[in-house]
Amino acid sequence: MSSAAPGFPYERLRRRPDVEAPNLFASDAADRLLADLTGDAVLEPGLVVIGDAYGALTLAAAARGAHGIRVHQDALTGERALDANAAELGLEGTYEHRPLDDSLLRGARTVLLRLPRSLDALAEIATLIAEHARADVVVYAGGMLKHMTTAMNAVLAEVFGDVTASLARQKARVLTAREPHPAAATVLDRWPERSLDADTGLWVCAHGAAFAGTTVDIGTRFLLSVLDDAVPDARTAIDLGCGTGLLAAALAASRPDLRVIATDQSAAAVASAAATAAANGVADRVTVVRDDGLAAQPDASADLIVLNPPFHIGGAVHTGIAHRLFADAGRVLAPGGELWTVWNSHLGYRPALERAVGPTRQIARNPKFTVTASHRR
Repeated sequence: MSSAAPGFPYERLRRRPDVEAPNLFASDAADRLLADLTGDAVLEPGLVVIGDAYGALTLAAAARGAHGIRVHQDALTGERALDANAAELGLEGTYEHRPLDDSLLRGARTVLLRLPRSLDALAEIATLIAEHARADVVVYAGGMLKHMTTAMNAVLAEVFGDVTASLARQKARVLTAREPHPAAATVLDRWPERSLDADTGLWVCAHGAAFAGTTVDIGTRFLLSVLDDAVPDARTAIDLGCGTGLLAAALAASRPDLRVIATDQSAAAVASAAATAAANGVADRVTVVRDDGLAAQPDASADLIVLNPPFHIGGAVHTGIAHRLFADAGRVLAPGGELWTVWNSHLGYRPALERAVGPTRQIARNPKFTVTASHRR
């Protein structure tokens, strides 16, 4: 099979508007292996790309001559990076963004997939492909070996009759799946899942790629334990980086006069948060927004912001996203408003919070986490 996109300038791809740093890259060996193994298959009608971090898969295919590529990226920053990289390389108009649903996969003949870390996310994607793609669809699912497990083969084998693995190259590998079983996929299609959290009495709903699924991660649970004390007279609140939206639902359920915005850059998180709000009967007071931080929110517009910030970017430990979210909160909080944040105590965020927002006091601390309130003057 011919080499894919000979001379494609992977080195010109950028991560912007996502965090850029010397140890963070816009493409990797798995992107290049996927492009090489698929070869001319990307030129056939019905090409779909899923999980393309910053556009490497999509644009390498477009550089070969592919058009009408349907692309789904969970992260909004990934979408915007793809658009910026396409403009830089003169490849605009070769693809279109789609949600993770039947409109993405209907009639798909070739699917390029970056394997997600979550097996639930992979299962949701696999079932959608099996239900809606062509019977002769071929799925090329690639990743770095350090992030791959044999359980991924098993997940694909639940809905595909033939799953094979490539030889490893530069610590990357590709799984190829054929012969989808739509009937099996229909039985396994369970998203969004939902579970009743016994401690809060609230339903948690989650699509496959949502962080923590239908469980409540321990940082969020610690913040929930003190949430009643967070700006009791607030009229407007934002659940920043909302994930499944449990904090937003808890605020809305306990404060009938509060208007809450739940925002996240993840498409799976936004869909999950909307389902969580609906399941708890507060959808009329929780507005769910897909956004890069708080870019869409006006200055000085919120009385309370709650935040459980990530400290990973992909597989790398990096606090860059947290610092950006702190800065966003400082801009969007109204005078007298507060940012309530839960963070791993070893990260020592308090000086950064004081710089970005204002005077910061400790609300609670346990062996792993600290909850602080940062006051906007």
